[in-house]
Parts: sequence; C-alpha cells; structure tokens
Amino acid sequence: MSGIRPVVVAANWKMHKTGPEVEPYFAIFRRIRQGRGSERVVVFPPFPLLELAVRAAGEVAEIGAQNCHWEPSGPFTGEVSVSMLAAAGARLVLVGHSERRQLFGETDEDCARKVRAVLAGGLSPMLCVGETIEERDAGRQRTVVIRQLTRALDDLPADGSERLLIAYEPVWAIGTGRTASPEDAQTMHAAIRETLRTVLGARRSGCVPILYGGSVKPENAAELLARPDIDGALVGGASLSPEAFASIVAASPRRQDRA
Repeated sequence: MSGIRPVVVAANWKMHKTGPEVEPYFAIFRRIRQGRGSERVVVFPPFPLLELAVRAAGEVAEIGAQNCHWEPSGPFTGEVSVSMLAAAGARLVLVGHSERRQLFGETDEDCARKVRAVLAGGLSPMLCVGETIEERDAGRQRTVVIRQLTRALDDLPADGSERLLIAYEPVWAIGTGRTASPEDAQTMHAAIRETLRTVLGARRSGCVPILYGGSVKPENAAELLARPDIDGALVGGASLSPEAFASIVAASPRRQDRA
C-alpha cells in the first residue's frame, strides 16, 4: 500500500553554536529558502538554545532536541525529560545517535525506552541506527542495523509509526569525510524498509521517512537523495553553515509520494 513520505532534511548542530549565533543563522537560512520547496526541515540545536531556536526559526524549520531521558522526572542530574523539551518548544527528539551510543554507552534497550517516552510525551522520535567500520568490514552491517532497529521499536505503540522517523548513519562516515556510496546507502535503506514492513506492517511502514546521515554535503546530497528509499538527510558539520544547509535542502527531489 502506498505511503506518503515527505522529504525530511535535518540539521544536527551537536555541541556547536551559542545564543548570539542563532538568530543570524535562521535569518540567512530564511532569506535563502523563502518561498522554495515543500521539504520538512528540522534543526537539532544544543539544549540551551532550544527556546531561542524555536523563536528564531518560526515557520522555516521545526526544532528538535538531541537527546532525552526516558523518565518523566526524578533524581537524574544533567538529564532532560521529554516534557521539559516539549515545554521549550521542541517537536522532535534524536534517539540513539552514534555518538550517544559510542561515547556515552547508550544501549538498544535505552533507545527503546527513549522512543516510547518521546511518543508518550507527544513528540516525534528520530531513531538513529548504523554500523562501525569493524562491523562493516566483517560483513555484519545488516545484522547490526536490523538488531538496533528491531530492539528499539520493541513494544512500539499502535499509533507510534505516525510520528516515527529513522536515520541510517554509518558510524564510519560521520565527521570523517567518508560517505557511503549512494548504492550502499540505498541497499541499507531498503533493508530497513523491509524490516519496518515486518515490524509495523505494510501500511504503517510506508509512512516512516528514512534519512541518511554521514558526511552529507552540498556536493553529494542530490545523488544520495535521488535514491528511492532515501527520504532525506541528517546533516552534521555541513549544517553549521546556513548557506550549505540550505543548499542541501534545495538538492532534495520534489517527489512526495514514495511507496
């Protein structure tokens, strides 16, 4: 059954930028993008910049958070709950980014708890999955990615797929300048789509956007985004420049009906 999946292009600022940089960024981005395209644009700033970004972005982009805790409140120093993020104006939350998994020890089970918490809090989770270079060289990339995906979507609420987004980000291509070939990326995206059909059913899975993340730049965006199962991009370093990010958004195809 056909699913309507809009093109989604997201910026992950990671631990970059301060308050005074937020308004100028969106002013430039808005000027470039004014009246162009129908893509869904998302920006994930650091926690302290959330409210500033919501005000500065206006209608030009949705604002999301880079992480959350799965509990609604409690003695978790340094953590932020979904309700706090929602109150700040966030509409999405990144879950399971490779840097959270690799540097902070987040597990598939942690990701599952966060996905459920984000959905329960009325926001949209963007679940990140991806393999390391060692796992790819061992031929285990599909096994690893499908494991991350299925475990994180365990006990997904019946209506959870309506707000779910997936980002495939091969760990070896993040911040390295290396990018999965469009063919390799399409192969993994197709495997993710197949798994989603098994987990969610054909109708529900057809509406879940799958983004590619991993050294996406203006120079390679169009070729990646032209692939049938690549519904958008999660952009890291290149998104720190509003001009470069706008160029990547502009490179997205104008196809809105992807089955």
